[in-house]
Amino acid sequence: MQTLTALCCDVNVGLTHEYDVQRLRSISVRVAEEAAELAEKMRNEVVAEGVVDTKSTETDVVTAADRAVERLIRDRLAELRPGDPVLGEEGGGAVDQEGLRWVVDPIDGTVNYLYGHPDYAVSIAVQFNGVSLAGAVVEPRSGRVWSAADGRGADLDGRPLEVSTARRFDLSLIGTGFSYLPERRGRQAALLTELLSEIRDIRRGGAASLALCAVAAGWTDGYYEHGLSRWDWAAGSLIAAEAGARTRLPAAGSADGLGDEAILCATPGIADELTRALLERNAAAI
Repeated sequence: MQTLTALCCDVNVGLTHEYDVQRLRSISVRVAEEAAELAEKMRNEVVAEGVVDTKSTETDVVTAADRAVERLIRDRLAELRPGDPVLGEEGGGAVDQEGLRWVVDPIDGTVNYLYGHPDYAVSIAVQFNGVSLAGAVVEPRSGRVWSAADGRGADLDGRPLEVSTARRFDLSLIGTGFSYLPERRGRQAALLTELLSEIRDIRRGGAASLALCAVAAGWTDGYYEHGLSRWDWAAGSLIAAEAGARTRLPAAGSADGLGDEAILCATPGIADELTRALLERNAAAI
């Protein structure tokens, strides 16, 4: 079996660019903070009034706030980085991955947002040829700011981040998430039921960007999920990788047996064991 370390220990291998990644990081933080302020402001003004539509299923909601926050992000990026293409969850946009592109999730954790649960975030990343150069994840309710730049490390509110030192898989705390599609949720639940016998415990917060940041901070030891979109992981995966996590992205393809929709992120001491556990349970079929 190929190990996660061998497959994807450095998500930026072969990346070449001429951009000021720290400047791009600063822009991502600035815009995400402004967007977070709007999201929090609208939480009571709009969402409480019941202005809600659905996306893929009735359990997958989108609010007027999602659209308003993404419009603000697009407008601010147009001012600060005129001409840069943007891919956003609500507004779509730049499909072509060549060159520079911003990837935006205006409110990651929309269901949490709708219910007033604090675990939601604004996620903004900038990618070059499909690989993240810089990004920020901002939590509107707490005000916490996570950010990273390629080769420059990751931090939370200015404090450097580092993954946990866990080495025992049986004592590891693992994060995950579930699809909005009922059939896939059932398969994910079955896999999780088996996995629980091998680890300390599981955490499911409802926002992929924050789950990845939790690995970066050492609050969890690993994270896996299937079926995420690029805007779900573009910023958080870079933050985790820059904090020392081994990260396998959906864009890696399915050569490792995990399937082309899997993301896996873990501290190096348990990364291979988490990969093994998922492979043994045929995670590619989830």
